[in-house]
Amino acid sequence: MNLTLTPEEQAFRDEVRAFLRENLTEELRQGQRFTSGVYPEPEISGPWQRKLSDKGWLVPLWPRELGGTDWTAIQRFIFESECALAGAPLVHPMGVRLVSPVIIRFGTEEQKQHYLPRILSGEDYWCQGFSEPGAGSDLASLKMRAIPDSDDYILNGSKIWTTQAHHANMMFALVRTSTEGRRQEGISFLLIDMNTPGIEVRRIDTIGGDHDVNEVFFTDVRVPQANRVGPENAGWECAKYLLEFERGAGIFSGRLRSQLKRIGEVIEQLAAAGQDIRNNPHLVTRFGEICADLDSFEMMELRIMGALQPGQNPGPVSSILKLRNSRMKQAIAEFGAEILGHEGLRWRAGEIDTSSTMSVLIPDYLNSRAFTIFGGASEVQLGIIAKSVVGV
Repeated sequence: MNLTLTPEEQAFRDEVRAFLRENLTEELRQGQRFTSGVYPEPEISGPWQRKLSDKGWLVPLWPRELGGTDWTAIQRFIFESECALAGAPLVHPMGVRLVSPVIIRFGTEEQKQHYLPRILSGEDYWCQGFSEPGAGSDLASLKMRAIPDSDDYILNGSKIWTTQAHHANMMFALVRTSTEGRRQEGISFLLIDMNTPGIEVRRIDTIGGDHDVNEVFFTDVRVPQANRVGPENAGWECAKYLLEFERGAGIFSGRLRSQLKRIGEVIEQLAAAGQDIRNNPHLVTRFGEICADLDSFEMMELRIMGALQPGQNPGPVSSILKLRNSRMKQAIAEFGAEILGHEGLRWRAGEIDTSSTMSVLIPDYLNSRAFTIFGGASEVQLGIIAKSVVGV
């Protein structure tokens, strides 16, 4: 493919860079820099989301009439890469990237008119209620029941590994509305107000010392049937559509380059302290291998995204992007931990020294183990690739 930017694309890149210079404060940059969990806290991601919304750049995948941008895939790549390399906060994706495409495609006009403006403004902060204690990679085995009662459903059960549920005021969830037929046929897609009586959020501390995920319990929780997206028992179609966006609608290589850049800064800090790892042939070789792998991943990402029409998601090929991104994320994090050597043993859970980039490398490494699980385990992605992409 042609990697030379057109004059229009160069002008767009210049516009993005100018916007970042004017709007990306040092406070926001530092907030992202010292985030060791998956997503920054709302006080970091929220202000940045509002700046993007005011500019009209928050939801490039939405139709233009609803607030989208009509960007080409290359423009999206430029935007995401420039934001990542500048150190901009990662926007919490649950509303803007995951549930909103489902509402746009499967929701009623009333649901679109109510929820989409609130997602744009940041008034609603969403979490995802998919996994359960007995249903993770095998998502269709979920058991949380939703029993019809007049105009409501009554929910009983629990969800687990629910990212930032302790901040969210809304959840999109898969629930079981029928036990008849195939497992996938009895699932419905609900939008749940987290302030509803009967909902309890319990924190789960990760190995990296972060409070990112939670278990959420539902006891006789009433949810209006009007909050169901799509027909009853047809939520599996919504879920499959959403997971394609979760796995492949993002641009990953820019964030990976930013992560590698952060490690490069640590290498310079270690050299200044008399520990110059650039004299270590093994580490130098490993750094070169990671850089080459990242270049390869970026080219693949560009090729896949460049073949899409504006607003289109990659479909099953998103599993390739998700699998490669997970492996690259872990490889970079492992290298970061390796260059610290014995210095890494000083780390204590929950301790982040904002005066040194080194302090985030160990929790980043520990938390990276989850990347081959959440959003679809790597083994699941390999199965999808074999069946839907390769045709095995």
